[in-house]
Amino acid sequence: MKIDSYSFGNIVIDGKLYTSDVIIYKDKVDSSWWRKEGHKLQIVDIEDIVKSKPDALIVGTGAYGVMKVQDEVIKYLKSKGIEIYIYPTSEAVKEFNKLQDKKNIVAALHLTC
Repeated sequence: MKIDSYSFGNIVIDGKLYTSDVIIYKDKVDSSWWRKEGHKLQIVDIEDIVKSKPDALIVGTGAYGVMKVQDEVIKYLKSKGIEIYIYPTSEAVKEFNKLQDKKNIVAALHLTC
């Protein structure tokens, strides 16, 4: 998977446009991702990601970094041996494209605020 472009509210992955928050796995895109509390990332929001056993999770916190990753999420991922990278979404996109061929990376990206 390669992210072709990102702008507020839009992301193009392997030539396909998505307009809602996404989780990008090695072999698929989940375009129906929604969090229990919109701008707060909690453990319940990443259960499917953890089940996929990635080496790392890249979290895009939105164009302006509004979505917050709870400390419990960071601790939980580390306890599972999963690295976590947290960036505003434009930076998360760059990091995903840079690392995705080197590791089993999953990206969870908030596309707006």
